[in-house]
Amino acid sequence: MEKRQFTFGTFFWRITAAHMITYMIMGIIAANLLNYKDLFENSIISCLYKPFDSPWIAAGPGLQVFRGLVFALALWYFKENFLYQKYGWLKLWGLIVGLSILSTAGAPGGSIEGFIYTKIPILDQVTGYIEIMPQTLFFSILVCSWYDHPKKLWNIVSAVLVFLIVLMSLMGVLAASGLIEVPNS
Repeated sequence: MEKRQFTFGTFFWRITAAHMITYMIMGIIAANLLNYKDLFENSIISCLYKPFDSPWIAAGPGLQVFRGLVFALALWYFKENFLYQKYGWLKLWGLIVGLSILSTAGAPGGSIEGFIYTKIPILDQVTGYIEIMPQTLFFSILVCSWYDHPKKLWNIVSAVLVFLIVLMSLMGVLAASGLIEVPNS
């Protein structure tokens, strides 16, 4: 595979867009599959999360641009280790799983520290893997594929999807704040 020179701006955009798109898709699936509304409000971990109808929950997908920036800054100096490499997506995924999920600096659920130090039952902790493992896998595949096969179509589709994510997030915040009315379904 031919290496191409690219700017941090391009890298930031691709990392952020890939993260926001995979985060939103897996978030929608997991919210329905795992019944996040009930989980956030009635389970043992409800003391950790804001209510599902909080404006902050609605803002979350749109605010992922900040996580995209953090990811881009953290990965920028290591990009040669996974971009344009055979199984680069697997290397990137392993890095994310190892440092962001299993071995974090704190003790969030699903991490090794979470298993050791929290009172959250292990089954409740690993349930989150249903969302986070595929999301980070799809993110890694998307980022590496975007570099392996750069096309203008990737930029157009990602720009439209990111715009829709930010718009839906904004509309969710307005609805959760009571500034717009949402008809009951």
